[in-house]
Amino acid sequence: MDNLQARAQDLASQIAEAANRLQISALETELGNLKQQSEQPDFWQDNLHAQDVMKQISKLEARITPWQELLRNITDDIELLSAGDASMQTELTEQIKRVGDSFAELKEQLKFTGPYDDHDAILTLSAGAGGTDAQDWTQMVYRMYVRYAEKSGWKVTTVDESPGEEAGLKSVTLEISGPFAYGKLKGEHGVHRLVRLSPFNAESRETSFAKVEVMPKIDKPEDVEIDDKDLRIDVYRSGGHGGQSVNTTDSAVRITHTPTGIVVAIQNERSQLQNKETAMTILRSRLAQLQLEQHAEIISDLKGPSAANEFGSQIRNYVLHPYKQVKDLRTHYETSDPDSILDGNLDDLIDAYLEQNLSS
Repeated sequence: MDNLQARAQDLASQIAEAANRLQISALETELGNLKQQSEQPDFWQDNLHAQDVMKQISKLEARITPWQELLRNITDDIELLSAGDASMQTELTEQIKRVGDSFAELKEQLKFTGPYDDHDAILTLSAGAGGTDAQDWTQMVYRMYVRYAEKSGWKVTTVDESPGEEAGLKSVTLEISGPFAYGKLKGEHGVHRLVRLSPFNAESRETSFAKVEVMPKIDKPEDVEIDDKDLRIDVYRSGGHGGQSVNTTDSAVRITHTPTGIVVAIQNERSQLQNKETAMTILRSRLAQLQLEQHAEIISDLKGPSAANEFGSQIRNYVLHPYKQVKDLRTHYETSDPDSILDGNLDDLIDAYLEQNLSS
């Protein structure tokens, strides 16, 4: 019993330390404040705000409850072990093993302690050097992330896209919603390089580039405050696919953040107001990502993004010819099965990045 009790106390200490690193107590306080709001008599007068609060409550409960149960269970087990009832040793051994197994699963959350890791993600993919091949490669990358999201049980929404003249995509923006979507996908941010025999130029080996921007989705304006005087907003006639109003109304919106030079253009919706709201969400998300990259305390300290979309700037190589290999240049993880990677099996690549950053 003594050995079992020592094991239980060590496990309790590890659980408490992990809960502390994840700031579970602070999240409990935040949850309590939100629940107080939801109990006010006029709470549902602002329906949109109320829905947002209830969504936050649900999200926090899903994050907190498993840790509360884990701490409660191990505390109960330690109390029973302290009673010294030898007849319960077998049952308590099994219970402590279950707690340990549950803790091993929850410990994965330690990889997601960044300020936006629990947010949904916005991905913008852009064709780089390589012409039509690069646009086709961008569509392949798009499919790769959609397949990964589907296998993860996440929701994918295409926010905006610009098709290539001959094939593929010049650019596409998608929103991926799911637990820790940004935390898991943030390591995909960068330039992805493809080497293959070109399907558009027989017997020619081509190198193509696609830039992947991964941003935390920032819905609430107060999370990233933008000064209106720093914005230039232009409206113009939509030129994409759509219904009767396309090319007949000035519904497309382009917002320029003048201090950083970031430009967001959205034309997918028929409503100018909807396009503006979507563009502002993406702008806030880009500024939040830029803040993380540049370690800036305030938005006014930011400098414009400058990552090239060409050879020498890539984070990962995908080689389909003359041999088959995918290699991440940061973690040095590699596999000889690029077909599986391009089919959305990204877990090993993503885990390698997260493990490297957890230990650094």
